[in-house]
Amino acid sequence: MDEGTPDHTTISRTRRLIDVETHREVFGWVLGVLADRGLVKGKRIAIDATRLEANAAMRSIVRRDTGESYEEFLGGLAKASGIETPSREDLARLDRKRKKRMSNKEWKSPADGDARIAKMKDGRTHLAHKAEHAVDLDTGAVVAVTLQGADKGDTTTLDATLCEAGMAVAEQVGREAGLRPNEEPKVNVAGIEETVTDKGYHSGAVVKRMKAYGVCSYIPEKKQKGRRNWAGKPAEQQAVYANRRRVRGEYGKSLLRRRGELVERSFAHCYETGAMRRCHLRGQENILKRQLVHVGAFNLSLILRKLLGAGTPREWKNRFGRLVLTLSLLFPCRINQKRLCRSRISVSVAKCFVRSRTRLRRPTCRKSATCTPGCYEAC
Repeated sequence: MDEGTPDHTTISRTRRLIDVETHREVFGWVLGVLADRGLVKGKRIAIDATRLEANAAMRSIVRRDTGESYEEFLGGLAKASGIETPSREDLARLDRKRKKRMSNKEWKSPADGDARIAKMKDGRTHLAHKAEHAVDLDTGAVVAVTLQGADKGDTTTLDATLCEAGMAVAEQVGREAGLRPNEEPKVNVAGIEETVTDKGYHSGAVVKRMKAYGVCSYIPEKKQKGRRNWAGKPAEQQAVYANRRRVRGEYGKSLLRRRGELVERSFAHCYETGAMRRCHLRGQENILKRQLVHVGAFNLSLILRKLLGAGTPREWKNRFGRLVLTLSLLFPCRINQKRLCRSRISVSVAKCFVRSRTRLRRPTCRKSATCTPGCYEAC
């Protein structure tokens, strides 16, 4: 191989980086398609996160410092405690007695170095990644998606996702200004003005940063014991109190209800029915590429819902089938109703005809001048 020719490792890394940027461009193109149809407003953004199970097993974790496996580490602890040949029961008993058994600072996965030890929603401890969505509250479109370490808290990952969403909205504003300069913009020109999250994102520092960004925050507070000490924190105190007033208002409550509906819907479509709750790739770059394609397809379903009244072609097919079934059930009912009405009409006509015939057959009294009305000859 010549000196100027790059090796296979460099080529694969370059391809990997290009692929990530290409996927981001495709995701931005999908947002542009949604913006042309008025499905991206960019004024009110809701942010939430969920954990994805990594493609790595807890049994394969190794120590970061020595590289020994978990079983070897327990064996060393057993020998240090005086047990020369420990059995599995001895190792399990020794493991239960340890206070802090798993730590991301001490352990890692050799298969997926980006995976982190975390608790899943069902209570299991597993190697996982953290996916975070920024959803437009006016339309339900996912404006930005990020993939971060599962050991990071919500208060530390909020800024990155909000920055991604702000850049995406600003890109759509510039795109509209270039394509349709004389028309009224469909995307909010001022960018993101309101941010809605759950109580896991609340902290005084986060609310203060949101105020510094020029964004109104709607973040519910956690229950705290006693009174907070605001000594030396006047700016943070004002930001927290303002956020509290906004959350307790009717508008804030409606935004929180909207957040629970739209953000959880995106998680359900992308990760539950979309089968991405457990990752089949390794490395955050590869998972992020798959995630961008997945969320882009979810955004395209909003166009189908707007055009067809259904989110997917299968749902549209099911609705068409239900329509045909309803019509097929409706026509026999209408025919039976018409038959019933005809039978009732024929019965009423027959009764009227019989009454008229009986009235004609009744002879009138000969003494009509002196007899009362309705008198017959028989009387």
